Amino acid sequence: MGKFLSALFCILIANLAVSSAQNCNTYAFRNNAIYATCVSLPVLNSHLHWNYHTNGTVDLAFRHTGATTSQWVSWALNIGGSGMIGAQALVAVTSSNGSVQAYTSAVSSYGTSLQPSTLSFEVPRITAERVNDVVVIYATIVLPNGGTGFNQVWQVGPVNNGVPGLHALGNDNRGSVGRVDFISGQTTSGGRVGGSLVRRRNTHGVLNAVSWGVMMPMGAMTARYLKVFKVGNPAWFYIHAACQTSAYIVGVAGWATGLKLGGDSTGITFESHRNIGIILFSLGTLQVFALLLRPKPDNKYRIYWNVYHHGLGYAVIALSIVNVYKGLDILDPEKKWKNAYTGILIGLGVVAVLLEAFTWFIVLKRKKEDQRTHAGANGYGPSV
Repeated sequence: MGKFLSALFCILIANLAVSSAQNCNTYAFRNNAIYATCVSLPVLNSHLHWNYHTNGTVDLAFRHTGATTSQWVSWALNIGGSGMIGAQALVAVTSSNGSVQAYTSAVSSYGTSLQPSTLSFEVPRITAERVNDVVVIYATIVLPNGGTGFNQVWQVGPVNNGVPGLHALGNDNRGSVGRVDFISGQTTSGGRVGGSLVRRRNTHGVLNAVSWGVMMPMGAMTARYLKVFKVGNPAWFYIHAACQTSAYIVGVAGWATGLKLGGDSTGITFESHRNIGIILFSLGTLQVFALLLRPKPDNKYRIYWNVYHHGLGYAVIALSIVNVYKGLDILDPEKKWKNAYTGILIGLGVVAVLLEAFTWFIVLKRKKEDQRTHAGANGYGPSV
């Protein structure tokens, strides 16, 4: 049995190796070009083929499979850094009629629309073609500074009205970065594009998910369910105020990181997420001031304050949950993180339902006891 499993494992490995080779080294280009070196890049169904020449030039073909119309693909070298900013890109734009335009574009900001421009190194030749669902960029480049190893970036995105649009921000798109050496043929993956920016996005997401998405609902639950217990007065108010104030402070920190991200990512705008965030900050600030202007319990305006405070509070919680999910869709983390947040909300919901039932049980029980006490005080109670 052991020998059988071992043989089966070897066959599977051999098949995978053959499949990988066919996908890269044995690909037949329509112009019959032959390349000495080929690597399959780790994400976005992309492959890089090239011939290195001793005069410092490289003939290359960047190939993306599974391409659709109205889509752009790009491969770039980043000479002085890594990631998107500073990338010197070869771009192919496929229009809705299937025609392909190839050109060069130097990337200087996250909001780039990949407009044609010259690069920091020479590109004597660049063309592109689309064959079925495969887009290929052919180019000859002159390697800069006499080097042979450089950071590389490759990417895929949509075309809107003939203009390249913002690419997705999923794990594969953020992971399309690495290094290539044109002599040795070695390539390495280099993590995610814009590492510091990704960390700040993650920080922004965590702060807001914890504050607006978890602490705010928990603070509302303390006010809703603790005050029904006589021993909870007035402790429930201080616990509620502490929870909501802490959530607001953490939320403001998350909101500030969002503003900083927006400033550092010119041209990249998630309008609904941003607008809801601004509304949440405004409503949250009003709620904080509402605590300072809270009328006494016997004040005739207290009932209006209660309606305002409760209505605004529930609106903040609902918008917070919606915006956390929008943020998760933007960050596109591993599915377990969205599942974890969903699990937290379900847990809070179950606790709220149980506490709501228990609260009504206590309220109705007290009401009956008060009625019996009132009846006894008026002579309708049992005689002694």
